[in-house]
Amino acid sequence: MDSNTNEIICDSFPFFKIYKDGRVERYIVTQPVPAGLDPVSGVRCKDLVVSEDVKARIFVPQGITRGEKLPLIVHFHGGGFSTGSAFDNVTQKAVIPFVKQGNTIVVSIDYRIAPEHPLPIAHQDSWVGLQWVAAHANGEGPEPWLNENADLSNVFLSGESAGANIAHYVAVQAGVTKLVGFKIKGMLIIHPYFGSREPGEHEFYKYIAPASAGFDHDPIANPAADPNLSRIPCERVMVLVAEKDGLRSRGEDYYETLAKSGWAGDVELFETKGEDHCFHVFSDGHNAGVLIKKMVDFIKKDM
Repeated sequence: MDSNTNEIICDSFPFFKIYKDGRVERYIVTQPVPAGLDPVSGVRCKDLVVSEDVKARIFVPQGITRGEKLPLIVHFHGGGFSTGSAFDNVTQKAVIPFVKQGNTIVVSIDYRIAPEHPLPIAHQDSWVGLQWVAAHANGEGPEPWLNENADLSNVFLSGESAGANIAHYVAVQAGVTKLVGFKIKGMLIIHPYFGSREPGEHEFYKYIAPASAGFDHDPIANPAADPNLSRIPCERVMVLVAEKDGLRSRGEDYYETLAKSGWAGDVELFETKGEDHCFHVFSDGHNAGVLIKKMVDFIKKDM
């Protein structure tokens, strides 16, 4: 065997290593969760095919009846654009509280991940997914659960970490495109991952987004570079950060950027003291409960 086979050309801990022969080895391997009934929460889910490359999972609460219309959350998972899926244990932990406590329907979009599928593929896939969901606005889309039970005039976008970045991106696209019959009321930007000028960031980003024009000119990495930022169509945005999160300042920067952009909505910043990145999907402590209630109350504000 060629000794170069095991030569590492990129080590982007905690996400992946890339070997000289092209192999990708991930540090984080999430556990798949089969579709069906979750016996603990009573939440049901099933898997959906959006396109050849894009899949999704829909979650509905226990006891939902035919024709009962509930708010819809379109969710985008985190994982540094390079790990995770809509079908794993982390996504299940992230979305079930919205369904059970918020009495909502959630559709989590499964996008292709880097470095095998470099950015902006994840964002393009996610936009395809949102448009597919919006195609149910007339009640004649391909998924019966959406046709029968989702209120597409009462839609929220949500994502944690890299998923928050994607939620922001598709919101901008929705504002530019103006999806007919599809009303995005609000957006939850949870511990967001946007880019920075930090030296270590460049090495990671060049492997997940080799076509990027650089932080100052890339609206995916830097929302301030997007001329359409103020066209986000929702009325309310909540940006959530954690005190000990190394990405906290990026969430704070996003909050300030959106507030100063000329966007007509209301943006709120909520910080959890003493906690780290996406702690609420890895623990069930008091602060996790407080954070989940804050997000659920945000969704239910106009109900």
